[in-house]
Amino acid sequence: MARESWASRAGFILAAVGSAIGLGNIWRFPWMTAENGGSAFLLLYLLIVLLVGVPGLLAAFVIGRRSNRNPVGAFRSLAGSRAWTALGVLCVVTAILLMSFYSVVGGWILRYFLESATGAYFADPGTHFETISYGAEAFAYQLAVLAVTALIVTAGIRRGIEATTKLMMPGVVVLLIALAVWAARQPGAAAGYEFYLGFDGAYLAENFMSVLGSAAGQALFTLSIGGGTMITYASYVDDDRSLPLDASVIAVLNLGIGVLAGLVLFPLLFSFAAGPTEGGPGALFVGMASAFASLPGGRVLGLIFFLVVLLAALTSLISMLEIPVSFLVDEFDLERKTATRGLFGLVVLTGGLNAFSPVVFTLFADHLVDLLLVLGLTGFMIYTAWVLGPDAVDEYLDGAGPVSRPLVVPWRYAIGTVFPAFLLFTFYADAAALVGLAIETELLALATLVTLGPFVLYLRRSDRDEPRHATEPAD
Repeated sequence: MARESWASRAGFILAAVGSAIGLGNIWRFPWMTAENGGSAFLLLYLLIVLLVGVPGLLAAFVIGRRSNRNPVGAFRSLAGSRAWTALGVLCVVTAILLMSFYSVVGGWILRYFLESATGAYFADPGTHFETISYGAEAFAYQLAVLAVTALIVTAGIRRGIEATTKLMMPGVVVLLIALAVWAARQPGAAAGYEFYLGFDGAYLAENFMSVLGSAAGQALFTLSIGGGTMITYASYVDDDRSLPLDASVIAVLNLGIGVLAGLVLFPLLFSFAAGPTEGGPGALFVGMASAFASLPGGRVLGLIFFLVVLLAALTSLISMLEIPVSFLVDEFDLERKTATRGLFGLVVLTGGLNAFSPVVFTLFADHLVDLLLVLGLTGFMIYTAWVLGPDAVDEYLDGAGPVSRPLVVPWRYAIGTVFPAFLLFTFYADAAALVGLAIETELLALATLVTLGPFVLYLRRSDRDEPRHATEPAD
């Protein structure tokens, strides 16, 4: 069947930004920031998004547009190798795992949005969250969020995903700006800004490795790279678009909205709650509920805030579901409606495990997904640089402007060596921390070199052609 494409460049960018922003910048960001030293975490996060995230986004875009396929079909059609096709399968699995816990959080947000009208969570925010966060009621709200997501994805790229995100994303930005202006006037705003923006070099020096791993995972989580979303979205992009420009715009918008969300959250958490360190995954709900309970007009403010978060959650869930849906549509020629229904049933099962078990939820949300995203992006970069090679350069240059064209050779070799080494290093550090091992930095570096070095050398020897058009002038 004929494949759809985005109706406009703005539609693609807003959909990609919506996928990137989601709960990563509003729910997960304050939780991870609080656990990793505030401003120390923010600095590394910003650097990783700009220095690693943009080249990584571009690698995913190149794979997607070059193939015009889902992640599995992309790696199979471009490489013709079962080994690389497995990387596409990893993307589909990662998307399902992401939805499994992400939809639980979406259910929490939907419930808080509805309960804001009555102030049901005002009396004792901490106890309320503990009561409603897992179990049958959490599962029911999760089902409602998944059902809305499935309806939007069923409608297709233009009438479903693009139309929805064009409406949602401007609304999210306008509401966040209004909330940030209001939050700046609250009594604890200065303390919130100090925690969030005041650089703490001592903390960073003492905890560099743990903060680095968390910042890398958060950067990939918020940018939706490493899991196949951007490969899938780029597969619907026309050839005349500038991929470097689109990647830069999406990353900058993601950063801007992420920082803006922090300017809302941290002043309020320091003004009306016990600060951002309470509650783990429930920090947003407990802290913000405490804030709204303390304020005149708290019910209205709660409705507005949780509406923003709900819209952000839906834009991300839509992008996650589109990965396995596109896989079934492309590879098995299923109708979009049939594919979406089947995957809805699968995620109901896997998501139910997260809705009923806080242990499973924490494993997925705090560790497993980060590791899979880092591993996935490492594979994307190596594949783009050394397997696609000159074809990746051609794809980069299609539609590229005079500023980005001279950067193609440095980009290719950076994603083939430096950035994969950095990602593998953080992968080993996080994996060791997950199993409780304390490994010296030198050993982590050695493991990275032993893993990556021979593999890149092997691929490099098979890459006989140099980039053919890297120095051509812009059209």
